[in-house]
Amino acid sequence: MLNELRKNLIVSCQPLVGGSMDHPEIIAAMAKAAVSGGAVAVRIEGVENVKAVRAIVECPIIGLIKVDTDDTPIRITPYNQNIRDLVSAGSEIIAVDAIDRPRPETLASAIDLVHQLGSLFMADCATYEEAIEAQKLGADIIATTMSGYTDGLTPEYPDLKLVTNMATLDAFVIAEGRFNTPALAAKAIMAGADAVVVGSAITRLETITSWFTDAIKTTAIPE
Repeated sequence: MLNELRKNLIVSCQPLVGGSMDHPEIIAAMAKAAVSGGAVAVRIEGVENVKAVRAIVECPIIGLIKVDTDDTPIRITPYNQNIRDLVSAGSEIIAVDAIDRPRPETLASAIDLVHQLGSLFMADCATYEEAIEAQKLGADIIATTMSGYTDGLTPEYPDLKLVTNMATLDAFVIAEGRFNTPALAAKAIMAGADAVVVGSAITRLETITSWFTDAIKTTAIPE
């Protein structure tokens, strides 16, 4: 499966929560359109969304569940039951927040469970050190997903330096996070990524539209 992903595009089909596109049937249509455009896998949040996508696409699904709770700062697939539910829904790859913060269940137990269920484990990391730890524990994929999203101030550009550093490890590296132009996606591959995830720039119509409207509103009109 990793060979299928290598040097290719993965599309994250995660619309704005509560937005006009946030419905399983629409997310499934997004996923199918992304595959038609050349994506070799899709990243999908939520069990019902994974089920809807699995019903109409055959490509690998990276499944995750986002949980916002005071019990843990770990947001992406924090509980082992989340993993069971995602695999049952049809996810071949499970994405889990691998940042170095207190966890409700250990990262090692999550990785072991994913493997027991016959899926691959994707560690969403923010730092090189977290990637090393996840790799030691047996993660099949290490990703830059969380870089820039743990300290309150998100940079404008993606963390290509982290991609380069991760590429020195003997691991499958996915670049994710603010790779919002074709040129930046290509730079990720040049920096050593095995694959690239693109989300907002493809599937969040509200975000894409705002880029254009903001540009128009801030453009000085010649006298």
